[in-house]
Parts: sequence; structure tokens; C-alpha cells
Amino acid sequence: MKQDKSLNSFFKPITNFFTSIRKMIRLGFSKSYRDSLDELELKKQKEDVKNFFLKNGLYIAMLVFITFVAISRPAFLSTQSIVNNINLVAKRLPIALGIAGLIIISATDLSAGRILGITALVSTALLQRADYPTKLFPELGNMSILLVLVCVIIIGALFGLFNGFFVAKFKIHPFIVTLGTQLIIQTLALSLLNLNGNSGQALGGLRPEFTELITGGFYIGGIKIQFYIIYAIIITAIIWFIWNKTIFGKNIFAIGSNAEAAAVSGINVDRVIIVTFILAGVLFGINGFIESAVVGSNSATTGVGAEFDAIAACVIGGISFSGGIGKVRGVVVGVLLLQLITTSLIFLGISPEWQYAIKGLVIIVTVAIDMRKTIARK
Repeated sequence: MKQDKSLNSFFKPITNFFTSIRKMIRLGFSKSYRDSLDELELKKQKEDVKNFFLKNGLYIAMLVFITFVAISRPAFLSTQSIVNNINLVAKRLPIALGIAGLIIISATDLSAGRILGITALVSTALLQRADYPTKLFPELGNMSILLVLVCVIIIGALFGLFNGFFVAKFKIHPFIVTLGTQLIIQTLALSLLNLNGNSGQALGGLRPEFTELITGGFYIGGIKIQFYIIYAIIITAIIWFIWNKTIFGKNIFAIGSNAEAAAVSGINVDRVIIVTFILAGVLFGINGFIESAVVGSNSATTGVGAEFDAIAACVIGGISFSGGIGKVRGVVVGVLLLQLITTSLIFLGISPEWQYAIKGLVIIVTVAIDMRKTIARK
């Protein structure tokens, strides 16, 4: 017993020494570990803030600008101004939705505005009043409005088929194909306006029942809700269903994400590309049908540049040019924001040429941000 006690008394200081060293090391490491955790957490927070502004910076800047205009120009928030903006958003939604589908498959369509324009001209030419003095086709009676709608849908679909066929089968870049189509359609539009001695003059004199079908409406609290707003909502709902609830919609996103992987998985890539272009053409045709009644007097300039506004709205709304990314609600938000920016510039008295420059800058900045996000994801 005495020996054990003496041994314990001998080893106890040594044990205590090493225990103290171990505690010091543990505390040192734990403090270092805590410091590392704090550093990582701080770095993560900084990265989160950076990503937030990278993702939403443009939206924040736009909202700040719109708020400034609303404060400095109270008429911007008047009932009439709000209604006008909603009407313009509804009028531009179909073409934006068509362009969005193409961007998702990493394509685009520079002929979209021309398709809209020529279908608007065809709608006007076929739906002029019988007694209109300069009726383009005087031998035509009062054609069925539904039949004319079917005609412009077919025209839009054929142009979409033409574009999609050359993109899918000949692997020509969509930019080149649709640029060529744009020039072809412009020639057809000018030829149409020169028929029967019209000499390129704008077409007007629409039948009242057609105009009423598009720009008529009903009143809620003294505010007129035009019918084409309802049509835009229906079209948006259909496209949402196609994108989210059909195999075709899933294939669009799969091809946009990785066309080669989609082909390996059994997706007919060429067919999906062609059908996507056809669907876009149908939307452009419907938009032209609506545009003809809203504008009332249509010429060779109807629809010119509409594709650029649609592309801008899509990229603002988060439709990625890298393909495979986008939501219908993003397109709606993009069209709305672009329209509010345009209206804001008008209220501030900015000249039209500078409005184009600002829209161009918005497109460049938005695409640059999108590419940064794409690189970050990779």
C-alpha cells in the first residue's frame, strides 16, 4: 500500500502536467477551429450577399428607378396610366412567350416582329369593311373572324416550321436563319401592300365587330378590362401548362440544358426544335391578329423591332441564354418591368432614340449578369 501511494505521488505531477498540456492543446485547437468557423461563416455571408445582388441587382435598380419616377411624376401611378400599362403588357405577352421558348432551347428568332407584322396585315386585309373605299380585296365579302384567325395561325406556324427546319436539319445558327426569314417576310409584306393599286399605303377600315372582339371589354369599378387582356391570360396559362405539365415541355428544358445528353436519353432533338419554332410562330401569329385590331391602321412597319423588346423582357425575366432555365412567371415579370421602364422614360421626357439606347444597355447588362451566373454555376 505504501508502495502504491508512493508511486501515485511520483506519477501524479507528471500526469497532471500532461493533462494540462492536453487541455491547452485542445483549447488552442478549439479556438483555432472556432476562428476558422467564424471566417468561413463570414466568407459565406459575403458570398450570399454577392450572389443576392448578382441575381437581383438589376431588379433592385429598376424598382428604385420606377419608384423615383412614381414620386417625381405622380401621374405615373394614375388609374389611367396603370390600365394603359396592363394593356400594353397583355399585348406584348404572346410574342415574349414565343421568344422565351426559343431561348430556353438556346435559340432565338429575329423574324418574330416581322411574322407579327405580316399576320397583322393579313388580318387587316381580310377583315376590312365591305364599304371601305380603299379595301384591298374588294371582291371579298365579310369573312369569318374565326377563319381569319385560323389563317394567321397557319401563316405563323409555317414561318416557324421554315425556321425550325433549317435550324434543326441543316444545323444553321438560328440568328442566320431568322435574319434571312426576316428579309423574306419584309418583301412579302411590301408586296401585299402594293396589291390592287394600294401603293404601299397603310391598311385600315376594320370591321367594328372584329375591333370589338379584341378591344371591347367589360367594366369593373369603372375600369374597362379589354378582352385581349383575358386572351393574354389564357395564352399564358396554356404555355405554363405546356412547359410544366407535358413531356414536350420537359424535353424543351432538357434540350436547352444539354442537347447531346437529351439525344442520348432518347429525345428526338430535331423534332422538338422544329415544334418549338412552330409553337413560337403560332404565338407570333396570334399576337399579329390582336395587334391588327389594337393598332387599327397597319403598315409595313407594324411589328418592326418587337422581337427586341420581347428578347429584353425574357432576359430581364430570368430566361437564361445559356438554355434550359426559365419560368412563365419570369416572362410576365420581365414584360411588366420593361413596360414600366418604357413608360417611366416617356414620363421623364426622354427622347425615343435614347429610349432605344437604354433598352439596349438593359439587354447587355442583363445578359452579362446571366453569363456570370452561368459561369458561377459551372
